[in-house]
Amino acid sequence: METQVSVILPVHDAEPWLDECLRSVLQQDFEGPMELSVFNDASKDKSMAIVEKWKVTLEGSGIRVVIGGHDSPSPRGVGYSKNQAIAQSSGSYLCFLDADDVMMPPRVRLQLEAAVQHPASIVGCQVRREPPNSTERYTRWINQLTSDQLLTQVFTSNGPTVIMPSWFCSRAWFSHVGPFDEGGQGVPEDLLFFYAHLRKGGGVVRVDQSLLLYRYHPSAATHSVLETTIWTHRVHFLEEQALPHWATFTIWNAGRQGRRLYRSLSARAQRGCLLRCGPEQDQEGLLLLRRLSRPDRG
Repeated sequence: METQVSVILPVHDAEPWLDECLRSVLQQDFEGPMELSVFNDASKDKSMAIVEKWKVTLEGSGIRVVIGGHDSPSPRGVGYSKNQAIAQSSGSYLCFLDADDVMMPPRVRLQLEAAVQHPASIVGCQVRREPPNSTERYTRWINQLTSDQLLTQVFTSNGPTVIMPSWFCSRAWFSHVGPFDEGGQGVPEDLLFFYAHLRKGGGVVRVDQSLLLYRYHPSAATHSVLETTIWTHRVHFLEEQALPHWATFTIWNAGRQGRRLYRSLSARAQRGCLLRCGPEQDQEGLLLLRRLSRPDRG
């Protein structure tokens, strides 16, 4: 049968978490044809021995396993690994998974249902953080955004409004948007793809069930991306997608972050900007810029 869903799993030195991650693939309650596409990015631990062990169990349960990778001295990065895992897979839909995370049993089934209804969207889900008390404010934020805020708060967040390890989309739409940036360590490949997706008119949908255990630990790839790098991309996207709609705009309550935003704008944008320290206004644009000066991730 033609594969319907490919689980995309890049792996780099993921030995401590892989057993639990792969068990969660086996425990999916989706009954259609599914495959697991693993790409090993120069792991030096026992990650691939664990994958080979699980391949027997998964294929015995009807889940095809495709394994690729390289053993170069250094890893090529998350963007490269995801692109390679996608290229070697065959499913009509792509379910992204990080090797340190765990899927809940209904994840593939429920997100596939949503993706079929929204073919030009990235479909995410609510998540549960591990450890539970890590990034409480950020986790609450990503789980409670309304459907409208999934789009409007792209200007105020430090990352996509649905987190990358929860993404699910059609292969056709992924191909339309383009591959992940392969710049390697320090490049926010998920944010850059998310912006490209929005530029092409893509939607953002969230399944309002907790379908992913999202781990927080010091060696996570996200920690390699500098805050200044994300800030630069955010301001560029704001100038490209929002500011052209306004002849002038105001940054209210312009404290340290507000002044930083002003200094980060191009000279052209600065000419249309007024800095104020005063009460909040009720115009959408002013509120958006006020919120931009208060990053949500925390």
